[in-house]
Amino acid sequence: MSEIPAITHLVVPGTFDPVTYGHIDVISRALRICPRVTVGVALSQAKHGSGTMFTLEERVELVKTALAEAGVDKGVDVRPLTGLLVDFCHEVGAGGVVKGLRAITDFEYELQQASLNSRLAPDIESIFVMSSPEYGYVSSSIVRELASFGADVDLLVPPSVALALKEHFAARS
Repeated sequence: MSEIPAITHLVVPGTFDPVTYGHIDVISRALRICPRVTVGVALSQAKHGSGTMFTLEERVELVKTALAEAGVDKGVDVRPLTGLLVDFCHEVGAGGVVKGLRAITDFEYELQQASLNSRLAPDIESIFVMSSPEYGYVSSSIVRELASFGADVDLLVPPSVALALKEHFAARS
């Protein structure tokens, strides 16, 4: 049996529309596993049939700023992800993907994705981390909905994201 090389670079993919403290928690935990993490901000215009609120470029910048605000930017690169996740992993030289799981519904979806990715690229590992209890209920869709009603989202997202949400919904009024 040949020796399996250690993974020294992971990808944390997502749409991050917008990035939340839950996302930042998963990214920081990925950094505890590997010294190098690339955050792949997915294009995903067709996510759940509605597209994204922020453009890809806006989401990449919001993730970069949010990670800097949280002090989780050392060893992290943030890039747009416009194709297949496994191709992106090969492009950046990552040996694995880290995904956060909040509930059983996340597990079912992520298991399907991991199985497909394994068929497409058996050399890419899938690693799942459970949400920290304080972020288990946080999702981008909940944040967007709360912000659309003018609710305070400061406990759910970094300051730059809260401001971007306020500006977005103020412009729509």
